[in-house]
Amino acid sequence: MDKPRAVVIGSGIGGLTAAVALHDRGWRVTVLERAASLEPVGAGIALAPNSQRALDVIGMGDEIRALAAWQGEGGMRVPGGRWLSRTDSAVAAERFGGPVVLLHRAALVDRLVARLPEATVRTGTAAELLDPGTAGGAPAVVGTGAGKTEADLVVGADGINSAVRKVLFPGHPGPSYAGFTTWRIVVPATGRPFAPHETWGRGALWGTQPLKDGRIYAYGAAVAPAGAHAADGEKAELLRRFGNWHDPIPSVIAAADPGQVLRNDVHHLIDPLPSYHRGRTILVGDSAHAMAPSLGQGGNQAIEDAIVLAHHLTPDGDLGAGAAAYTADRLPRTTAVVRKSARTARLMRLTSAPAVATRDALTSLASRFVPTLILRTFDGIADWQPPRPTYAAPREADTAPVDAEQ
Repeated sequence: MDKPRAVVIGSGIGGLTAAVALHDRGWRVTVLERAASLEPVGAGIALAPNSQRALDVIGMGDEIRALAAWQGEGGMRVPGGRWLSRTDSAVAAERFGGPVVLLHRAALVDRLVARLPEATVRTGTAAELLDPGTAGGAPAVVGTGAGKTEADLVVGADGINSAVRKVLFPGHPGPSYAGFTTWRIVVPATGRPFAPHETWGRGALWGTQPLKDGRIYAYGAAVAPAGAHAADGEKAELLRRFGNWHDPIPSVIAAADPGQVLRNDVHHLIDPLPSYHRGRTILVGDSAHAMAPSLGQGGNQAIEDAIVLAHHLTPDGDLGAGAAAYTADRLPRTTAVVRKSARTARLMRLTSAPAVATRDALTSLASRFVPTLILRTFDGIADWQPPRPTYAAPREADTAPVDAEQ
């Protein structure tokens, strides 16, 4: 008999991880991506131990861990350079069972695509969910410019403005503005060593992190009106906002290519969905639970989603029961992470001098008496374990993907 068909709409981190995991479980998978190429939108991504253990299930965990670049101390600082708290990479790895790995999104995308059969990912193909199907009956229907295709399973991985989510839950209010914007850059090494850090100011923060290949991933965030942009370019805006902060921040910004500075307003799904599935269609990643980046868990939770999804949806199993089990596993956990991310973001958004001074003083004092205070923020998040350690054996990569033109 033919293997059951799965169509993944969207080729972000969650969609590609779901495609690999479902393929390894025995599904016949096609990924439909509206963009003309797989050049990732974004710069860096931090993979915490929870997502690394999820990637162990599809045999990728160790190759990701090998990319870890953070060695020694890092921590939180103020714009003038004073340390509020320090954290050692070895202590973090011991507490959560592995290092935090910073890498370019392109490196992760390339590794995921390499695990799929050729032609599984179809770029330049806008897809629309026409019918979510029924778990015990009619298939889901996806439309493309070439026609319609039926699928035993559709995975909505089309991001924060998910069209799939709107079909499943048309009455949900959708994402809301979190009150701040972000910038991301990847630059060559500046030639001067630095300790990885996140620096918090008044309604703003900056992070500088090393990558394994010697480059630097840096990011900024600041309270700003939704939709605002700098008339003279975003690099100039970064220099205005962060150019007088401590080293190496000014030199990192100076090294940025003006055309490669990414700016994105932050929106989150602070109102949780009632479910992550309907019929034969299931949501993963930002489509299901977009969150503020303040805990660095957006991509990590998408990877968790993908692995849990494949765990519950065996090709010959009860799809309705599997989908319900997926929602039961993922909705409470991701809702908690969304809310915790929002609470952390509120601390960054403080703008009054007295409130910022109080925040910094309490952070410094608490870190002095409880050195693992910052790490404790990730208890219950970074120590997550996947539902199974690994698949018994990878599936052959010779099965043709779903023909989306039928």
